[in-house]
Amino acid sequence: MNTPTPSLADALAQSDLLHERGELETVIADMGRRIDAALGGERAVFLTVMNGALIFAGQLALAIRTDLEFDYVHATRYRGATSGSDLRWLREPMVPLAGRVVLLVDDILDEGHTLKAVREDCHARGAKKVLIASLCTKRHDRLVEGIASDFNGVELPDRYVFGYGMDYYEQGRNLPGIYALKAGNGE
Repeated sequence: MNTPTPSLADALAQSDLLHERGELETVIADMGRRIDAALGGERAVFLTVMNGALIFAGQLALAIRTDLEFDYVHATRYRGATSGSDLRWLREPMVPLAGRVVLLVDDILDEGHTLKAVREDCHARGAKKVLIASLCTKRHDRLVEGIASDFNGVELPDRYVFGYGMDYYEQGRNLPGIYALKAGNGE
């Protein structure tokens, strides 16, 4: 028996808006300036982690003035749920990474399992340096050892978040803000 997909409208009614679009656009523009400074004019591989980072990555790419080469990976732990499971690779990078700087772009640094695995894969492919840019990072003590964002936009409370690329049961990725379910609502 299939369980019906929870309603996005119900989730929004039980959520708080944490960050609006205008605020996020300002934060992303600042991240672009900091990334330009860190790259020092070196052309990097801009590697987007799909699907969540799509919205953020597009805006971040436009905020970076240094020329970039684009590719993406698709690795998931959630598969439409609100809690993680084993890592599953859906697409690996196609651009050669050997001897290159890689800018790994993701929507959220939560516990870091996915980002750590993707970063390790980039190094295994010969990347000389992997920088991580995340739109947001959750505040908690469950972060896996050895992973951090080099460039982070905003910090979030330890609640289930969605919008601006992050999903609620594969819904709401295109919401123009970041929302968090209120405590006790399916976190």
